[in-house]
Amino acid sequence: MIKISPALLKQLWLTFGASLSFLVIGLVRGYSASAIPSIEDNDPAIIQSSEQKSWIGAIPPLGAFMGSMLSGALMERVGRKRTLQLTSPIWVASWLILGFAKYYPLLLLGRLISGVGVGFVLAPAQVYVSECCDPEIRGRLGSLPTLSMCFGIIISYVSGSVLYWRYLAFLSAVFCVALFVVLLPLPESPVWLQKKGLDASESIKWLHLSPRATATVKEDNNEKCEDPATPPSLFTRKVFFSPMVIRPLVIGFALLLFQQFSGIDAIIFFTVEIFRSAGSTLDAMTATIVVGVVQFISSGVSTMLVDRAGRRPLLLISAAIMSISMFSMGSTFYFQLRDSAWLGYLPIISLVVYMWGFSLGFGGLPFLLLGELFPAHYRSQLSAMASGVNLLAMFSVIKSYHALDAALTPAGTFWMYGCFSAVAFFFVLFVVPETKGKSLAEIEEHFRGSKKEKKEIVNMQTVL
Repeated sequence: MIKISPALLKQLWLTFGASLSFLVIGLVRGYSASAIPSIEDNDPAIIQSSEQKSWIGAIPPLGAFMGSMLSGALMERVGRKRTLQLTSPIWVASWLILGFAKYYPLLLLGRLISGVGVGFVLAPAQVYVSECCDPEIRGRLGSLPTLSMCFGIIISYVSGSVLYWRYLAFLSAVFCVALFVVLLPLPESPVWLQKKGLDASESIKWLHLSPRATATVKEDNNEKCEDPATPPSLFTRKVFFSPMVIRPLVIGFALLLFQQFSGIDAIIFFTVEIFRSAGSTLDAMTATIVVGVVQFISSGVSTMLVDRAGRRPLLLISAAIMSISMFSMGSTFYFQLRDSAWLGYLPIISLVVYMWGFSLGFGGLPFLLLGELFPAHYRSQLSAMASGVNLLAMFSVIKSYHALDAALTPAGTFWMYGCFSAVAFFFVLFVVPETKGKSLAEIEEHFRGSKKEKKEIVNMQTVL
């Protein structure tokens, strides 16, 4: 009989609770692809133009950007867990607005509010998991939120193929209520509790955290502030441009920008259109579900490998596969290979391989690294800023797809995505450090890069 340690069981339970928030993100992302065809078939008066359809899909990232700008202060003030719980009623309200909407402006309002909820949880969920897991399993558990997001997309696709669009919204609201309930018995992050000068011993005990997981970096005399409970503001020249902040910030921003500029959300949102233009004989909804299933399976593979292979190898393999598949996709349009008897399947194969490569690394690991790279004192603010950059890039990619398609042709657009993926490969190769098996304190120490005597890493449990 396989024995599961109490630490793994408790940390897995916490990760499952936090991952429900990413499952709802998947429902938000997948809703437009499923709901728009249902609206056109059953309530055609609500949507009058393709531009309106575009905004239904593109407006959540704008709402998410606004939410991400608030989430940093919110999770710093009330904690990681409470931030996730407070998002639940916001999401329920958005789904109810969508479910009862009779006019187009209400659809936009519901989608905007659902996006705000995405922004609220994008950083806190990943930070919460990273701060509550042992280093040896943090990669696997930290990848589960992204796996849950892929599962949420599949739920939306499959349910949307059989449910009326209003019922799909009501079904999505159920998961938001479940998020609130599942989080109730879970502890707050011990890292946040310690920062606030609160007793973290009960949280550590509940999670069965190891000494390495609860270690902190002890500042030397030159870096200490008068009040250790209130470190210097992030937005001072000395702090913001210090190695422990600017280096991980550049890495985090770059990875999230590369994630979007590889073209992922243009492909997810316009999967049906791309499959049709590529000459696919598959039913549009079936093709969309196939892409969602491939994304889910490859994300599962990434989850199993991340603590064995490491972050860097998976990111490198991911970038290489994305680049090759996007150049292949562009070539099918440029050379009209989709009209060839044998090469006509290349567009479909290219998209499926691209989705597999993306989900293997760049789909989830940049979010995992958000909770690992940033220093503890400023993790809330930096994670929220990085999420905001990612969401603005997502909006830009979605809204620019058709313009790029017209200006560069389909071939040029996919080649451009391939170039970004190639640059991402070399960025990871030369800049991104490996964090596998390292405690959060060890990662922070790495970015400080001090050549002075090493600062003492102390066990938080001995201080409590």
